[in-house]
Amino acid sequence: MLVLLPPSETKADGGKGAPLDLGALSFPELNPVRAKLADALVELAGDVPASLSALGISARQSDEVTRNARLWTSPTMPALRRYTGVLYDALDVPSFTRAGLAKAQQRLAVTSALFGVVSATDPIPAYRLSGGNTVPSLGTVRGLWKPALEPVLRAVEGLVVDLRSGTYAAFAKLRPDAVTVRVVTEDAHGNRTTVSHFNKAYKGRLAAVLATSRSEPSTVDQLVRVAAKAGLNVARTGEHALELLTGD
Repeated sequence: MLVLLPPSETKADGGKGAPLDLGALSFPELNPVRAKLADALVELAGDVPASLSALGISARQSDEVTRNARLWTSPTMPALRRYTGVLYDALDVPSFTRAGLAKAQQRLAVTSALFGVVSATDPIPAYRLSGGNTVPSLGTVRGLWKPALEPVLRAVEGLVVDLRSGTYAAFAKLRPDAVTVRVVTEDAHGNRTTVSHFNKAYKGRLAAVLATSRSEPSTVDQLVRVAAKAGLNVARTGEHALELLTGD
């Protein structure tokens, strides 16, 4: 099973790993695009106003440009510890047991504007690039990734659970049997609507359950049972579609 997570705009500082080595990353087929993007971001960082404009950030966030300038020289850390924010707080990797962490390392991957997709333990530096950005010398990030990333993700074997956000889902279509998850809330009349406020937190909770469960689901029904056993309210709404209900 592979659970695909979205990245986060915020990223942890520092790291103890050696500088970025594309050869140390999973999915080596993506390295040509990764190298082009990394080099382009470093070059763009030499022009701070142009970087701020391209990245869609303000002058108060100029430290993000500094991060990009140091892409090839700054320390790295495992991807699951580099990404931060609501989803990753709910995922709560520091709480994993040693056995749970070993399972998570095999089952979780993160989509990325810079790297396409990385496995949980791939060593990456801090950087700033979003899925909706356009790199002046290369074009849209989505346009760069779609032809390279789609065949790689469609070739993944086993159950694939798609927790990507819309921006990153547009990078690549998955196999038709990939499982999609919609986070919903239910009103007093039983009507369900998609939620945004709790979306990331509930996806993080589901990812944690799937990543660390003793048994690894290989079918949608098994996935639902694992989630339900952990206290999550998951309903099957289609052959490969689930709804995750907020609330206890």
